[in-house]
Amino acid sequence: MATTILSDLGAEILIPVCAVVGIVFSLVQWLLVSKVKLTPADAAAAPAANNGKNGYTDYLIDEEENINDHSVVLKCAEIQTAISEGATSFLFTEYQYVGVFMVAFAVLIFLFLGSVEGFSMKSQPCTYDATKLCKPALATAVFSTVAFLLGGITSVVSGFLGMKIATYANARTTLEARKGVGKAFITAFRSGAVMGFLLAANGLLVLYIAINLFKIYYGDDWGGLFEAITGYGLGGSSMALFGRVGGGIYTKAADVGADLVGKVERNIPEDDPRNPAVIADNVGDNVGDIAGMGSDLFGSYAESSCAALVVASISSFGINHELTAMLYPLIVSSVGILVCLVTTLFATDFFEIKAVKEIEPALKKQLIISTVLMTVGIAVVTWISVPSSFTIFNFGTQKVVKNWQLFLCVAVGLWAGLIIGFVTEYYTSNAYSPVQDVADSCRTGAATNVIFGLALGYKSVIIPIFAIAVSIFVSFSFAAMYGIAVAALGMLSTIATGLAIDAYGPISDNAGGIAEMAGMSHRIRERTDALDAAGNTTAAIGKGFAIGSAALVSLALFGAFVSRAHIVTVDVLTPKVFIGLIVGAMLPYWFSAMTMKSVGSAALKMVEEVRRQFNTIPGLMEGTAKPDYATCVKISTDASIKEMIPPGALVMLTPLIVGIFFGVETLSGVLAGSLVSGVQIAISASNTGGAWDNAKKYIEAGASEHARTLGPKGSDPHKAAVIGDTIGDPLKDTSGPSLNILIKLMAVESLVFAPFFATHGGLLFKIF
Repeated sequence: MATTILSDLGAEILIPVCAVVGIVFSLVQWLLVSKVKLTPADAAAAPAANNGKNGYTDYLIDEEENINDHSVVLKCAEIQTAISEGATSFLFTEYQYVGVFMVAFAVLIFLFLGSVEGFSMKSQPCTYDATKLCKPALATAVFSTVAFLLGGITSVVSGFLGMKIATYANARTTLEARKGVGKAFITAFRSGAVMGFLLAANGLLVLYIAINLFKIYYGDDWGGLFEAITGYGLGGSSMALFGRVGGGIYTKAADVGADLVGKVERNIPEDDPRNPAVIADNVGDNVGDIAGMGSDLFGSYAESSCAALVVASISSFGINHELTAMLYPLIVSSVGILVCLVTTLFATDFFEIKAVKEIEPALKKQLIISTVLMTVGIAVVTWISVPSSFTIFNFGTQKVVKNWQLFLCVAVGLWAGLIIGFVTEYYTSNAYSPVQDVADSCRTGAATNVIFGLALGYKSVIIPIFAIAVSIFVSFSFAAMYGIAVAALGMLSTIATGLAIDAYGPISDNAGGIAEMAGMSHRIRERTDALDAAGNTTAAIGKGFAIGSAALVSLALFGAFVSRAHIVTVDVLTPKVFIGLIVGAMLPYWFSAMTMKSVGSAALKMVEEVRRQFNTIPGLMEGTAKPDYATCVKISTDASIKEMIPPGALVMLTPLIVGIFFGVETLSGVLAGSLVSGVQIAISASNTGGAWDNAKKYIEAGASEHARTLGPKGSDPHKAAVIGDTIGDPLKDTSGPSLNILIKLMAVESLVFAPFFATHGGLLFKIF
């Protein structure tokens, strides 16, 4: 048995310590954000108490921007409370429905997996070594159910905490914008970091605790232990699906309704307090882009970890009971937390942003710094925690792998993520020609804008797919399916920084909305717009990471499913597999159609309600009457809860129906088909929507001579850009991000139910 430099005890200490450090760091960031006060007395006292660097300059800016205007501070606090209450109310309603689903699906997992051996309590011959006895199938059923519930609860908590932090920070970012763009940036970024570190650390800690608790029962049966742990990833992604779809429908229904009536028909600014849908729009940013996105990336992290652990458990790590090497995926994530901690300090403490043009480069530097540092971290971790030579299970054989090859697998995933991020940025940032060309196409109306935007989205798929393809080839060549699983983990190893950058966007967006509604000066709105424009691009980068990692995670889960379902080869020329392949490739289109139509239906109701209020409430356009925000919030809530169920059912029921009636071979075709088409549509949809959004912002900002020829707000090119942005909203915030959950969720669900499908599946082929 090869030994590792890091002892088993060292690994058992390192993982929870890193997780706790992440949680403590997030709490410190939260305390720093909470120092920005939302009460007039404290806000007035703040300049006097400011004895940090540039304190005198800050004081002068404070006086210039009238920081002591109590009514503005009170108004910001009031709007923040309304947004927070709306978001909390929606999530509680959503979680009630999701809770019922969780319990029902948990019962289904127990019944299906328990029936594999007829609910027998007798030990069975091990799947991969018939000479040994392993724990009964009933134990796998019980522990898989517990892991599913754990994953689901952790996902829900991650999303909810993220939303609470974002709604806590948005008005504080607005108030800090009066002191300068640098102060506002730090507040928004620190708030995003709270979410990033809490989610990464909680996900790691809960998984580590679950493994240790399960080990008490399973003992030496590591294959059974890690098969049961796969339920953790299934729970995480199940909740993420409903969070992403429900939140995405909510936010886009409000956004489309607010834009079409407010900006296009009534020619009033975005986030104008006269617009009845404006509070619902800001609530939507938090429930969709924060809570949904947090659950989504947690699901990716949980699944990539579970896929790596399952493959490792039937390789030399599991067979020889090498605990440190077995926990390698968790150790990589642990070091990732420390690397992201250092990286965050570069944005908040080591360098100071003084101008608007420095915002986007500062966020991009976060990605570069974290990737470079993480490469060194992975090299060290691989050297100390993995034997110099070991074997990995590869479809029935054991493949010999060197530790330097494993390092390259993780590193190629990490750097592929950075490439995908920068390609996404190139196609969605208005600093580059693709988005500027889309903006220029608005001269001739909405139709040419839509044509250019669609072309950009299709073109943006090319390089990310090549990056994913290279990652798959290199990692599979070196370490089979385990290599692909750890490549996905490499892409997600800097998840804390990725989430901080991602959450920064909606927080800045809300900050701009609050500035507009509170009647703050044009200068403040320019600062928050600059923060928001950078956030738009970074949100697109976050989606690129999520989609790229989803492709690798799904492939790794697919490999684990094929092994667990006892499929020797997947032959696409056999009718059983080919029909699955073509149906699987269709599913992302069906799913996208359902989610986009849901947004359209909800937006239709919102448009009618906003028009009704403008037409029937006297003095609303003049600003002397207050709109009925609550009705718009209720329309978004009711529509999203109702509309999220059919797409969710499609994803959750497809593997069950195909596995039970058509068997594991057809199901393997469905998984392969959905992976191949889903990744392409997801990248295209996200980037098209992001480009349209930033083309609109490019025209609105008027920062260049070219942009000024297309503006100002209210001009025909601007109206065409708003229509493009409105079409892109459901693509980039509902369908696109949800598709990566579709391909992951179907794969992990198939893996969890693989023993049942292998034993009892294919009923139709057995009958005929």
